[in-house]
Amino acid sequence: MKNILLLTIATFLFTSCFQKTWEKTDNGIIIHLKDKSGKSAKLLKLEPVNDQIIHVIASPTTKISKDKSLCVVSAPSQKIKYDVTESNNTLCLSTAKIKAVISLNTGQIIFKNSDDGVLLAEPETGGKSFSPFSIEGTDGYSMHQIFDSPDDEAFYGLGQHQSEEFNYKGLNESLYQYNTKVSIPVVVSNHNYSILWDNYSLTEFGDPRDYSQINLFRLFDKNGEEGGLTATYYINSDPNKIFIQRKESSIDYENLTTIKNFPQKFPFYRSTITWTGKIEPKESGLYHFKLYYAGYIKLFIDDELVVPERWRTAWNPNTYKFTRKMEQGRQYSIRIEWQPDGGVSYIGLKALSPVTPSEQGKLSLFSEMGDQIDYYFIHGENMDEIISGYRTLTGKAPIMPKWALGYWQSRERYRSQEQLLDVLKEYRKRNIPIDNIVLDWSYWPVESWGSHEFDPKFFPDPAGMVDEVHKLHAKIMISVWPKFYYTTEHFKEFNSKGWMYRQAINDSIRDWIGKGYIGSFYDAYRPEARDLFWNQIKEHIYTKGFDAWWMDASEPDILSNSSIEYRKKLTTPTALGPSTKYFNAYALMNAMAIYDGQRSVNPNKRVFLLTRSGFAGLQRYSTATWSGDIGTRWEDLKSQIPAGLNYALAGIPYWTFDIGGFCVENRYTQAREGSEDLNEWRELNTRWYQLGSFCPLFRSHGQYPFREVFNISPQGHPAYKSIQR
Repeated sequence: MKNILLLTIATFLFTSCFQKTWEKTDNGIIIHLKDKSGKSAKLLKLEPVNDQIIHVIASPTTKISKDKSLCVVSAPSQKIKYDVTESNNTLCLSTAKIKAVISLNTGQIIFKNSDDGVLLAEPETGGKSFSPFSIEGTDGYSMHQIFDSPDDEAFYGLGQHQSEEFNYKGLNESLYQYNTKVSIPVVVSNHNYSILWDNYSLTEFGDPRDYSQINLFRLFDKNGEEGGLTATYYINSDPNKIFIQRKESSIDYENLTTIKNFPQKFPFYRSTITWTGKIEPKESGLYHFKLYYAGYIKLFIDDELVVPERWRTAWNPNTYKFTRKMEQGRQYSIRIEWQPDGGVSYIGLKALSPVTPSEQGKLSLFSEMGDQIDYYFIHGENMDEIISGYRTLTGKAPIMPKWALGYWQSRERYRSQEQLLDVLKEYRKRNIPIDNIVLDWSYWPVESWGSHEFDPKFFPDPAGMVDEVHKLHAKIMISVWPKFYYTTEHFKEFNSKGWMYRQAINDSIRDWIGKGYIGSFYDAYRPEARDLFWNQIKEHIYTKGFDAWWMDASEPDILSNSSIEYRKKLTTPTALGPSTKYFNAYALMNAMAIYDGQRSVNPNKRVFLLTRSGFAGLQRYSTATWSGDIGTRWEDLKSQIPAGLNYALAGIPYWTFDIGGFCVENRYTQAREGSEDLNEWRELNTRWYQLGSFCPLFRSHGQYPFREVFNISPQGHPAYKSIQR
């Protein structure tokens, strides 16, 4: 009996030592890893989608989530031929064009081309890491994926951002949705591959750390006393009228919560605030700074103008990033000059301490919440093949209707059907080509946002207006929002079924229209809610003959300038789970609602959607994105170039901007004939039209001054003639 027991134990130990740690499935391989830390992957699954795409899942548990992807819709139509070989504790999965080599000891993955040239490789250890994350009763993980990257590599894509950055190698970018910021989790390398990161939560490209307050430096005020910079608040920008002067160890007035820390009752109108003193690094290296601003801003370090004057309107701030090499123990003078734009504006300055150049240059993706690391490695011999691979996964971009590729005229806003038709008639009278005109927001009664009804005082015959547009050989697009005042019947229809985000109602949040009205957004993650959204639009708008849809505030922007944490509260729970997990994909779901809706009732008519946000897969819904409510300055014109290029490189072809910019400085709105400001306005718009002609969609839009060609300059003026051509 004793011998039998010993033999059984020996057999078990022998079998355990040689137990197979991987298995081949019908469509790939599964590898079981022996992670003892609890912070790395326990299971890997690799599936070849075709000869150039491999799907990778790394799970921190022994199970794989079966949740359906929101952005990936394509599956191989036939089984892909692939081989799997094992040698020296490594596994090689190979197709005709790529290989994935996996260490059975550490789980390290190396992607190679068919000639064994390395395309992308994880470090030997630490390429994948997880941390448990739980919110609203839902368990998940934060996750971090790192790949090594050679010095000559460049990274593109990531969507549309406004910091004038094109090549993201060695840089940092936060992926979340915001007015003027559209985040697409796709990284494209000049080394002939891309990564589609299938995660919908807040994601960090580059350094995953949160930016720190400026007190990561030793701070000294203007008198050399340690503890903070000298903040001086000037009334009416008068150097002799100081409201308050105080020491501040942070400059963090970035949202509706933190602006409460400004001095109480300070009169912001026409004011100036400065921060002066010195900063002393606690370590040497390259510091990454992030400047968040509205109004007019300048920043000096050691009297060098590091950030020349920039401007954004008060209600729609922008982020600008810069780097600076600094030495430990050396003091650098700093001066920030800020003029808020009218009332209370937003400002913040934060920084990241240095990491080694090698670490900063890696391809790093960190996501706040998910079940597992889930990405697609796409190889191609050129950008066309790489983007083709992306669309193989996420869906083809339908051909837009021909008229959509013509000239679009818009403004904020045509206040009546007569005004809209008069503009179109003026274009025809002047023989200036125009294909499309746009009816922006507030065509509804002021208290009835979400009713989809037209204010009869200004739009007595909307169907007749559409007919007249068509008789003038043009098409018309209308603004539709996922937003509903709680007094409307449409809100009540959603709310009765539990399909509205309730937090804004519970908190009685009022918007900026008139006296302010309470409302919220519908949950676009629920299929039934999407159907209802379309049916309401169909009944009240589509039946009147409108041709295209402008889907505004699709981030979703329930409360502008709220903190990200409060934004999550305003949009949770979704039908799929907590908003933290699904934070970035709302625009994709909302576009699906109208695209599928219109195709269901009119399958032979091409759809055209324009949306202010987006996500991977948006192109399959015949949707274009515009760059949001950007400013009307030369730096905004400049920033559209890398923003649009990176958006297209992320795989979504249709993109545009407001020609001339949306938000306008007062010096332009008040400019008189013959003034330098008016001359500059006309020059700026001319150059913007020229750039617009190279975009997939050619569209003019913005606040006053009006953007019609004949309102920018008189006939015969060089600007008029240039734009008309």
